[in-house]
Formats: sequence, C-alpha cells, structure tokens
Amino acid sequence: MRVLGIGDNVVDKYVHLKTMYPGGNALNFSVFAKKLGVDSAFIGVFGDDREAGHVESTLRKLEIDISRCRHYSGENGCARVTLKEGDRVFLGSNEGGVTRLNPLQLDEEDKAYIKEFAMMHTGLYSHTGHLLSELQSLGVPISFDFSDDFEDEQVEKYIGYADFSFFSCSHMSDEATQDYIRKKFKRAGQLIVATRGSDRSMAYDGHQFYFEAPRFVEAVDTMGAGDSFITAFLISYLKDHDIQTAMRKGSEFAAECCLVEGSFGFGVTYE
Repeated sequence: MRVLGIGDNVVDKYVHLKTMYPGGNALNFSVFAKKLGVDSAFIGVFGDDREAGHVESTLRKLEIDISRCRHYSGENGCARVTLKEGDRVFLGSNEGGVTRLNPLQLDEEDKAYIKEFAMMHTGLYSHTGHLLSELQSLGVPISFDFSDDFEDEQVEKYIGYADFSFFSCSHMSDEATQDYIRKKFKRAGQLIVATRGSDRSMAYDGHQFYFEAPRFVEAVDTMGAGDSFITAFLISYLKDHDIQTAMRKGSEFAAECCLVEGSFGFGVTYE
C-alpha cells in the first residue's frame, strides 16, 4: 500500500519557544502514514527560505518521497502559534506562502505517478480545489479535510469529489453535527467523519452513524491531533473496510500524537 499527501506544507512557529516545527494537513498525513508503517509520498510547493529547507530535510530523514514537489522563490507556508494548557492556539499565518501564490498544476507525469497510489489526501488549506475534478478522473480515492472553519459554499463545491470527507466540529453540538454531516452526504460509497475534540467522533456512511469516544491523555500539544486521527482512520479502513475499527484506530493514534511537541516533533529554533 502507498498513500499520497497533496497540498500544504508549513512550519508552525511557536512564538513562546522561538521554535518551529514542520506541519500542514497534507504533509502531516504523509508523515503519520509513514509512522504507521505505510509507504507514503508528498506533492507540494516549497519556498526557498530556511523554513522550506527545514521541512524538506525532515521529509528526507523520514524517507518520504518528495520527488514531484515544486520549488519557487518566496516564503514557505508558515503559521504562528502558541500553547494554552497543551492546546494549540493559532495566532496568524502567511496563508500558505508560495503554495497559495503558485497553485499546483498537474502534468502527464504527475498523473501517471498519482495513479500508483491507493489513496490521496488533501484539504481546504491545501489550495488544491482547482485540481479536484482532474484528480477524481485518475480513479484514486480522494480524502478531503474541511478542518474547522469550513463554510457551506466551500463544502458544496468540493464534497462531491471526496470519497472520504473530514470535519472538525468541536464548535457544534452532537445533534447538530449529526444533522450537518447527514445533510452533506452526496453519494453511495462516500464516508463523512466528524471529530469533536474531547467529545465523541462520528462517521456516517449514508445508512447509519458510527461513534467513538476519544482517548484522554495529559496533552503536551494538540497540534496535528486531527490529522493523526484522519491518517489512522484511513489506513485502517483501507486495510479491512471496517468503519468502527477505523474510528478506534483514529482515536488511539490521535491520543498518542498529543504527547509529542508540534505535529510530529523535529523542532528547530528560529530568530
């Protein structure tokens, strides 16, 4: 099995520590898949600053294939964050840097390469919305992360392309979340999953709901918790197509990742 993250990469700069960590929804997926023993790759856009260099060198150390990535002059994606009792708090960003300014365009070699994978994962912050129709035509299942600040217009525009859709709904009640994802279901074979922080997560397959309680730990850092849940869920589901087992695997892995600084470590100091 090989899986692909396509879209955003960033450094998360922890302003209170003057330390930056690699991250980004699509990149985290590739890294977490590797941690779970699955061969993975990443396609994205890198800048030419120190931040980009750190992310690239980390991916090489982890032996994640980045051979199809692009490079442009300019700032790599960067977010400023801090921690409040172990919970990450975003303070601002450059909105993807070169990833936003130089959207990915696929050539025929890219398309042939993508067809080799069992699954691809992207999301709202990946700046890949313009590619979804093209990606869908390749016949590789698409996972899409709508994160927590999704808007209905965006959801309606993109969700039809996604075989797996993920929402972070800690700002919504259990009942409201169920109602929302039920209404967003578009077609047979689609799965919609909502995580809700310290409350139970849920998945909907068009016929029934599946629920899973989170695993509670003394969190060091919640950065990447949602991405780790998504990755473990998808890897488990690809292996045995059991939704409840995938929910459990997602919950367990997310708890483990809350014990690590940054999304997955590899912090370096910055000025």
